[in-house]
Amino acid sequence: MDLHDLKPVPGSKRKPKRLGMGLGSGTGKTAGKGHKGQKARAGHSVSLNFEGGQMPLSRRIPKRGFSNFRHRTDYEIVNLKDIENRFESGAVISPDDLCAARLIANPSKRVKILGDGDLTKGFTIKASAFSAAAKGKIESAGGKAEVI
Repeated sequence: MDLHDLKPVPGSKRKPKRLGMGLGSGTGKTAGKGHKGQKARAGHSVSLNFEGGQMPLSRRIPKRGFSNFRHRTDYEIVNLKDIENRFESGAVISPDDLCAARLIANPSKRVKILGDGDLTKGFTIKASAFSAAAKGKIESAGGKAEVI
């Protein structure tokens, strides 16, 4: 089989609908866009919440509560079970090492170690934050949890 032998399955490809090709075609004159109006014009696009100039629902409803979105601290999260699988006993693990092992995407972001999984090897782990469970498991396995 070569590339020139490849063909689509019969019936899987349709010819495009030819709009505006005369009155007898069934899609002539307005080409399926109805009569006039904003949606009949070229370049038509309005946002999903646009309501024709009426005040949108999202702005009509009163806002309540507090959002911590702008002030929260984002962490790259790593579980102990992943560290156990990827590193040798006695290793000193920094965010750069976690990035090299593809456990995190960006070593310049804050890293938090969580306690999911068991730890049998002793590691020295350097991270921005540790959960209480993770810190306990690291120290009970003979390792150190250093906050950077």
